[in-house]
Amino acid sequence: MSEISNDRIVREKECRKLSGLCRATRFLWEKKGKFPARRNIGGRSIGWLLSEIQEWQKNQPKKDVE
Repeated sequence: MSEISNDRIVREKECRKLSGLCRATRFLWEKKGKFPARRNIGGRSIGWLLSEIQEWQKNQPKKDVE
């Protein structure tokens, strides 16, 4: 039996809000392996898996407050 996933694709606008990064920075970080890879969702449309963005958020270093 296959597992049902609650994961979904997020588009550019939502990805920008979730990551706090502009498109150019995300593109550069993606090429360096520092941000999740985009997915082709048909034609010229792209998106990111929400679960991968959330995992990326969890793995960001915490900022020390002095």
